[in-house]
Amino acid sequence: MLWGDKPYHSLDYELKKRFGEKVYRLSLNGGMTCPNRDGTLGRRGCIFCSEGGSGDFAGAAAQSISQQIEAQKQLLNKKRPVRKYIAYFQAYTNTYAPVNYLEKIFTEALSRPEVAVLSIATRPDCLPEEVLALLERLNRQKPVWVELGLQTMHENTAAFIRRGYPLPCFENAVGQLRSRGLEVIVHTILGLPGEEEKQMLQTMEYLNRQDIQGIKLQLLHILKHTDLASWYEQHPFPVLTMDEYVQLLIHCLEILSPELTIHRLTGDGPKDLLIAPLWSQAKRTVLNTLHQELRRQNTWQGRLYRKEQVYVGNQYPIQADRSVHAQ
Repeated sequence: MLWGDKPYHSLDYELKKRFGEKVYRLSLNGGMTCPNRDGTLGRRGCIFCSEGGSGDFAGAAAQSISQQIEAQKQLLNKKRPVRKYIAYFQAYTNTYAPVNYLEKIFTEALSRPEVAVLSIATRPDCLPEEVLALLERLNRQKPVWVELGLQTMHENTAAFIRRGYPLPCFENAVGQLRSRGLEVIVHTILGLPGEEEKQMLQTMEYLNRQDIQGIKLQLLHILKHTDLASWYEQHPFPVLTMDEYVQLLIHCLEILSPELTIHRLTGDGPKDLLIAPLWSQAKRTVLNTLHQELRRQNTWQGRLYRKEQVYVGNQYPIQADRSVHAQ
């Protein structure tokens, strides 16, 4: 099964279907923080989160949203002509601010004719009623996507990475967003300490049963100046090799619903911060290897997907680990 030229439902395919042309992402910084950093839940953030709040490639917070958009457009247009963009608020938690401020910056982005989509990365526990109402209103102007950082369905891993909210909070947020017609994209991390392939595939199966429209599959990066880096130094744990990661991606894709849009399949951490795995810097090589393996194995997204079954690879029943304890 092919979506364009790929055996998975790629974001590029979905955007061309909707808008008739390529659409490029502009990573923006709204100047916010996170309840996991300002003392509300904690002060050190999630264990893997960089000082840039996972927005190391986003624009500079000192610039206005329009200035950030223009600066990133100039960089993109040096490589190719671009007409349409996704305004992606990436750094930190992008609904964690007074609603009047959120309305100002989101409207500033949406008002630009070249912006086709507004995408907002946030936490499920940072979506109060007034923010949901704002997003619903903006969604009537142009599509609004909300990206939720789940990372894993397993509560013991979530406690170790200091995610800071329980699984029912995520489920409630998805329901609230979908009741207002907003598209939901979920961030997951593959290779978290203590999780084997079985647990990672259980997260995929869990998300198959949620009313979400897209998923990001992110390789775990160990970055300098994070608590994960300190843990890795003191308690070395195995990181995935490129071949292991490619095979894991294939197994994830095979059981994911073919209706889900795949927004990301890997990642490239900042070179000056990346400790491991260093092979992930060759993002194009990773993707080319994945595409070659998918063709060689004659497989595709959804090949093993069974809407009525709740088994991983037809072997393991899905059972969330809801015990909360740090490792």
